[in-house]
Amino acid sequence: MNNASSLGKKESIKEQLNDAQILFDEADDVAYQPTRYTKKLQVYTMSPSGYVQDPEVLKRAVKNLKRSRVKVTVDKAALSRDMRFGGDDENRLAAIARAAKHSSDIVMPTRGGYGLSRILHRIDWKLLERNPKRYVGFSDFTAFNLALLAKTGMSSYTGPNMLDFGKETVDELTYDIFLEVMHGELEILSFESEGSDAVDTRGTLWGGNLAMIASLMGTPYLPKIKNGILFLEDVGEYPFRVERMLTQLLHAGVLARQKAIVLGHFTEYKLSAQDKGFDMPEVVRWLRANTGLPVVGGLPYGHGDVRVTLPIGKKVGLATEADMAYLVIDDHHHDHH
Repeated sequence: MNNASSLGKKESIKEQLNDAQILFDEADDVAYQPTRYTKKLQVYTMSPSGYVQDPEVLKRAVKNLKRSRVKVTVDKAALSRDMRFGGDDENRLAAIARAAKHSSDIVMPTRGGYGLSRILHRIDWKLLERNPKRYVGFSDFTAFNLALLAKTGMSSYTGPNMLDFGKETVDELTYDIFLEVMHGELEILSFESEGSDAVDTRGTLWGGNLAMIASLMGTPYLPKIKNGILFLEDVGEYPFRVERMLTQLLHAGVLARQKAIVLGHFTEYKLSAQDKGFDMPEVVRWLRANTGLPVVGGLPYGHGDVRVTLPIGKKVGLATEADMAYLVIDDHHHDHH
């Protein structure tokens, strides 16, 4: 399936890539060269979901980022705990407000878990709109990413949480891509995508954790994205549960409004004795058959070791060629075509 014809007189994504001298057959052979940045970044981190289980990991994260000229301000309640949460609802709401008012232009959660869904209706979205930040996070933070877009129209980013930078071994690609995106220097993300459908299109990139997206159905916190490029990941969900959540998006008309679906990691799932061959590839086959949409796999994003930083709510380009996929992140430079 190829959507190139829908671009009209616009330059196709593949042509755009060729203009940028990105060679499809060589892109995956080029070693990534991390850039030394001179500009400082300022990040504010808080715990709006689960509590920080090991404060030493947070300390390591702050130290690791400092080496790359990233100053991290830790919210005063970031190490709080109330049951499974990073503080009670009032304290976590106050932390979000403090982050919005702080001088740092990037805001990240310490971790995911659970907790944002129960306070979405109490967040002061107008305060956030008056104090625009670049919010970056994933997993439970998907609820915040999408609610922010739905309530204010503001884009944000999915990517690592703060504690990801405090692991004993920090994934280099996750770290480097985060810095590259935050410095505004990532234009094209290429990744291996064997067996993906042919696609060459533009659309609004959005998505995140599938379970969180499904949980927002029917609420004012799920943005109504038309001509979207929807990316998905999840962890610890049986394949039949993944398919059931996808059927919810299908029957609600969400998938019909998309131009393509991009699949990240679906990890740590088990098969039951009743599956009898029903596995994740069958879910993907069903998805293709019932949506007619191009499905692109292999996105290095999710609960695995690697998670790239991606914009939510911004126009991007998507193309596949010879078992490779290309996301043109910095698409606004080409709007005049």
